[in-house]
Formats: sequence, C-alpha cells, structure tokens
Amino acid sequence: MQRKSLDAWVGIFVLAGVAALAFLALKVGNMSSMSFGQKTYALKANFDNIGGLKSRAAVKSAGVVVGRVDSIRFDDQTFRAVVTLNMDEGYKFPKDSSAKILTSGLLGEQYIGIEPGGDTANLASGDTIKMTQSAIVLENLIGQFLYSKAAEGKDDSK
Repeated sequence: MQRKSLDAWVGIFVLAGVAALAFLALKVGNMSSMSFGQKTYALKANFDNIGGLKSRAAVKSAGVVVGRVDSIRFDDQTFRAVVTLNMDEGYKFPKDSSAKILTSGLLGEQYIGIEPGGDTANLASGDTIKMTQSAIVLENLIGQFLYSKAAEGKDDSK
C-alpha cells in the first residue's frame, strides 16, 4: 500500500514538472498570450529598419499589449520592411497615430509602441500607419560614437 502511495506522489510531481516546462516554453516562445477566439483587425506599418523585431512580438500602447506582430516582409519596390499588425478589436486608434520600434530594457526583446494621435477618425482594418520610427540599432550608435571621437581627435591634433 505504501509503495502505491509513493508511486502516485512521484507521478504527480512528474506531471507538475512537465506542466511547468510547458508553461516556460510558451512564455519564452511568446505564445502564452495567444488568443484563439479573440477578434482582431489588421494594420500595416512601413519601417526603414526593424532591427531584431520578430513575428508574434507585442504591440503596446501606454505599456498595455494591444496586439501582436503578424508578419514581416520586405517590399522590393520601396526597399522598406512592411510589418502587419493584428490589433485586438477592442482597441481603436486615431488615423494619425504613430508607431515606433522599441526595446524592453537595454538589450531586451523588441516590440512596437503605438502613440495615439488626435484625429477623430479611427484606423480600420487594412489601413497603414503613416508615421513610423525605425529601431535604434546599438551597433550603429556605437559606430557613430567612435567615429565622432576619432574625428575629434583629428581636429585636436592641428
């Protein structure tokens, strides 16, 4: 009898461990907030540089997740990245809203931040957000800093 009780507790412990691993895998894969039944509408935004933005990245406004990145593709006519956003139906934004690619923390994951405008008409499914700001790439900033310091050094030597 005691052997069966011990086996049952080990089984429960193993199941709890598997559930914890599944939860962590979904969290890391950015899939834990998937909403299968929730209605969404699609918006598009064009960016010069998306940095490390990935599909399923969050779309936030005022720190609240209001949608997800659906897909990213390259437009060979304008040479820009076209990002399709799936916005939750409950959140509407004015037509003159702007979108920019932000980073959580110094080296964290990238997401899209939306700042609402003041227009009375709202964006509808299929609309494009006109005002966008590309990702800040850390390597480019470091390169600009080093170049400016090198240029300062040349001017001081005269």
